[in-house]
Amino acid sequence: MLSIPISQQMAIGIDIGGTNTVFGIVDHRGEISYRGAIATNKHEKIEDYIEELYQAILPSLNQFGSEKLVRGIGIGAPNGNYYSGDIEYAPNLRWSGKIPLVKLIQERFNLPSALTNDANAAAVGEMTYGAAKGMKDFIMITLGTGVGSGIVVNGEMVYGHDGFAGELGHTIIIPGGRKHWSTGFEGPLEAYASATGVRLTALELLDKDKQRPSLLRHYDLDEIDSRLVYDCAIQGDEIAVETYRFTGEILGKALANFVMFSSPEAIILFGGLTNAGNFIFQPAKRSMEANLLPIYRNKVQIMPSELKESDAAVLGASALVWELK
Repeated sequence: MLSIPISQQMAIGIDIGGTNTVFGIVDHRGEISYRGAIATNKHEKIEDYIEELYQAILPSLNQFGSEKLVRGIGIGAPNGNYYSGDIEYAPNLRWSGKIPLVKLIQERFNLPSALTNDANAAAVGEMTYGAAKGMKDFIMITLGTGVGSGIVVNGEMVYGHDGFAGELGHTIIIPGGRKHWSTGFEGPLEAYASATGVRLTALELLDKDKQRPSLLRHYDLDEIDSRLVYDCAIQGDEIAVETYRFTGEILGKALANFVMFSSPEAIILFGGLTNAGNFIFQPAKRSMEANLLPIYRNKVQIMPSELKESDAAVLGASALVWELK
């Protein structure tokens, strides 16, 4: 395989989500030439799921005329362990316990494969195809329904001794603060700087001052989400703007901690929450700088991802392939 020029090699990227699995065939420049998807939790047995996945991807392999052009398979999945190749106790997947995914995928596809969690895959993708290309030290933070992260130091992903390093979203940023809806932790970053956290902050502000006018009061409480808060913020709604200011300040404090841990060149933000732009980037930057030691100030960029959101998961997974030995 290595004798084939890299310009002629392709990688399969697979992102396993709780509802859908998306996949694509990607070249070394990050161009996706084939896309597809299947339902994730349709099958009771993992072997049946892998068979459906194989049959879905097979047409793309035939399209290139020879499987020898495909260098390998990269997989991003919740609780994916890079070292073991197992998915371990993923709460949002149908299959319980430890799933030897890499072993099963390699046996069915007869291709070398690698697995990591979805946030780490995003970081590898950013380093290979996106804003972190050429960087050796950066942190990737994904701001979506939850908060994920990937840490790169000296050009290498930080996996820790067991493969699960980098859960920055669950670090406690406000001791005794807002209780996390899943873990029960009090005051973790994810409880504030996620789409769910934005919604909760908006609801708290609306309740705190019931006489304060807001466009958000025109909606039922169950209609309020981070997208609606943004829509109201761009119309100048004070509570919506304050929601993002508060969110950015909490995020910035957390980023300051992360900077003083690994001294990255940049922190790259990715995910739906980043669509709020300066409503969240500006307070995050101010708060981060205000909470840094002088030796770290004005050295670290906070920047958006350069990967297209709809393609990022597949690109991140595919990027694992180019690191296979």
